[in-house]
Amino acid sequence: MNKIFLFLFLVVVFKALPNRKEAVLNTASFYMQLNDSILDRNLQEVYKVYEEKKFDVALKRAFKLLDSSKEINREIFYKTNYLIGNVFYETLSFKDGIKYFRTNVSSLLKDSISLDGYKNNFDSNLLLVQNYLRLGSSYHKLKEREFLQKYRDSTLYYYNKVIEFNDLDDESLEAKAKTYSNLSAFYINDSLYDLAEKYASLSIGIHKSKNDKLNQAAGLGNLASIYLIKEDFNLAKKIYLEGLDLIKNDNSSKAVRFKASLYANLSWAMYKLKDYKAYEFQEISYGIKDELRDTEIRGIVKKINAEYDVNTVKKLVLKEEENKRLKNQRTFWLLGIGSVIIIITLLFALIFYKLRQKNLSLKLSQTQLVQSQNLEKIKSDSQVRILNATIDGKESERKQIAETLHDSISALLSSANLHLQATRGLFKGETPVEIDKTQKIIKEASQSIRDLSHTLVSSVLLKFGLKYAIKEIAEKYSNSQIKVDTRIGETRRYEQNFEIKVYNIIQEFVNNILKHSKAEKAMIKIDEADGKLYLRISDDGVGFDKNKVVNKEGLGLNQIDARIQMMQGEFNIDTAPKSGTVIKVVLPILEKKTS
Repeated sequence: MNKIFLFLFLVVVFKALPNRKEAVLNTASFYMQLNDSILDRNLQEVYKVYEEKKFDVALKRAFKLLDSSKEINREIFYKTNYLIGNVFYETLSFKDGIKYFRTNVSSLLKDSISLDGYKNNFDSNLLLVQNYLRLGSSYHKLKEREFLQKYRDSTLYYYNKVIEFNDLDDESLEAKAKTYSNLSAFYINDSLYDLAEKYASLSIGIHKSKNDKLNQAAGLGNLASIYLIKEDFNLAKKIYLEGLDLIKNDNSSKAVRFKASLYANLSWAMYKLKDYKAYEFQEISYGIKDELRDTEIRGIVKKINAEYDVNTVKKLVLKEEENKRLKNQRTFWLLGIGSVIIIITLLFALIFYKLRQKNLSLKLSQTQLVQSQNLEKIKSDSQVRILNATIDGKESERKQIAETLHDSISALLSSANLHLQATRGLFKGETPVEIDKTQKIIKEASQSIRDLSHTLVSSVLLKFGLKYAIKEIAEKYSNSQIKVDTRIGETRRYEQNFEIKVYNIIQEFVNNILKHSKAEKAMIKIDEADGKLYLRISDDGVGFDKNKVVNKEGLGLNQIDARIQMMQGEFNIDTAPKSGTVIKVVLPILEKKTS
């Protein structure tokens, strides 16, 4: 009876339910929407951490999200892939980032048909363009770092992919504008200035059409730099001023950085035009850079590299559960191994005691040898310090003489000339020829004093700093037989004695190239990173045998090596006969003293 009643009850309930197939579909749809909502929220949280520059946390969460979204939500999967690539890009791990950008490109092209209707708000074409741009930028950075032809070809291939897109929405146009700007910088480095000018103008045009004054000013800065290189200083000055006028009322951190760069380059153009208001603009630039440097957080990349190995983060995340399972087993083995180690230690102590007596005589002789070596090292260090003291004394004396010549003697000669000019006015008739001759002699003496002062210590170095002093070296020494180029990264003003020492090191190396290398081309490259100054001086000359030449005084290498040692720097020469020379120097930066 109970069984019959239960059967009838189930039949009634079953009939009262809606269509079973529809119920299953509605339930599945509900869970898909729920999963999408959770994944989307997780992606937004990862992007927030990424924008806060917490790259280590962002990377760890992104790897988890990548695995959970791969088979469920392709949009989240692609966006997470792109974010991981950007983390590697921001932390200068360009080759790791390229793997994720290329994965996105190949998968997006493969899935493009099915993705068009995936979601109304998912623009797969835009994401494809963004990945193309990042690929081009990554290969561009690698090309600048390693100078390989394959990176140059890949850079142009992916930049052209961006340019070929016909979408006209704001985000696609922004990607194109960035590409044009990057191509302008790319061709500047290749000395193809017409192409650089073309792409800089295209970038400016897009920013102007969107009324984006900030990026328009940046583009004008790039365009003006081309004219600066081509030595059209008037046009460069005009464009720099136009860019500064666009952002004069913009005090955002990005705008302040652009202003610093524009003022620095404007001051150099005006200096070349003999407009000495350049000094005022140069001081404005360095003032802005010093203020920025005090407020910015440095060392993010260094912190990540020190605390996290980004290449193992994914493995750690994927093995988190396995590590929990192995924890107890590992504890057991540690206890067992610990017991064995204790036993072995006791045996080793016994053996060590027996050997100790035999080793006493040997240690005595070793101690004597070490003491002898230490004495030699002290002697060598003393010689280095004496040599550096001599060099420091010479530099200090040269600087003092140069300042005395420039500030005192030049002023006295100018005063004498003014008195003679006043005396000329006292004569109503013809002025005595002796006055003309005396003024001519004073003028020649003033010029000789300026030339001598500049020879002792570069006035451009003292007024403008290393960047422009190195440019002046390249201009001064270039001629029909040798072309000296420069490639100067982000530099600023440093402590004055530090700048003088670096300048003298570079000048000594360039003098050696002119005297001994028989080169047709030379390159001076300088850049700052992680509190250090990196110098790279290369030529295509005859090279030399380091083992035979390094101890010869003629090249001055001993003095340079001693100077770099006292500055706690690193010095390396890569050369061989008939294969050119590459000199690399790394120096810890001595900062300016703040009052």
